[in-house]
Amino acid sequence: MTANAATVTRARTGGPREDGPKILEHAMGWTLVVVLAMLVTRLGLL
Repeated sequence: MTANAATVTRARTGGPREDGPKILEHAMGWTLVVVLAMLVTRLGLL
């Protein structure tokens, strides 16, 4: 069995194409960046 045939027969388990709302994921990502930046500056690591 070739690698191509093996990938065709596998069932999808979810992944990047089956994500939820993109705007929520984007907003949560930027919120994490801001919180991390505030933590770094508060602790004086920068």
